Amino acid sequence: MKQTLFTIEHTRQLTADTYEMVLSGDTSAITAPGQFVDIALPLRFLRRPVSVANWAKNELLLIVRVAGEGTRELVRSVPGTELDILSGLGNGFDLESCTETPILIGGGVGAAPLFGLAGRMRQRGVTPTVALGFRTAEDAFYLEEFTGLGCRLFIATEDGSLGTKGFVTDLVRAVPECTDAFVCGPTPMLKAVRALPQLKNGQYSFEARMACGFGACVGCTIKTKSGPRRVCKDGPVFHKEEIEW
Repeated sequence: MKQTLFTIEHTRQLTADTYEMVLSGDTSAITAPGQFVDIALPLRFLRRPVSVANWAKNELLLIVRVAGEGTRELVRSVPGTELDILSGLGNGFDLESCTETPILIGGGVGAAPLFGLAGRMRQRGVTPTVALGFRTAEDAFYLEEFTGLGCRLFIATEDGSLGTKGFVTDLVRAVPECTDAFVCGPTPMLKAVRALPQLKNGQYSFEARMACGFGACVGCTIKTKSGPRRVCKDGPVFHKEEIEW
């Protein structure tokens, strides 16, 4: 974990409630896709945790969904604003166990950390299949960016306004050759994906409300087969066999 000042370079609105933010600062503490940062906001007691969408030397890409007044203030911050950020939080996805036919599965803003993950896989010569689920076409984002990486992309929307009508699990069934899953999204989606018999291996990134973000308050604890574990410190990524569903 590292506490650093980052500077907002630009913000771009992607959907009605989702924004892309690019910041400059020391990213040396970020070591794996799937980690997150914790952002301090003026006059707000608790920091706001946000998944790292991607990073390079001195550049941080975040995709922020507005969930309350704090995140609304964050995306309205003007370029040049400095933010106090804790970076390098969480464990991230383990690329060493990746097979040649991985599938990246995201629900809503859960697609964000999968973008950096897909880029790292491509650097290793692996072309992942990406399956993303959204409520409607208006909620979808970063489709061109995933395609630009060379990924095979499948989209599902609940109302059928884009891609397959239904849920992201319907997309996974359409690619039975993919048995190694990297998943991020709300817990009901994680449970539904986990139940698919074709997925022999999996890493699941959990979304959880966090107070401290680094394991002190134990407010984001989930059940695992080895006992209670903290999403912020021991996760947010857990292997399929670890989780007590």
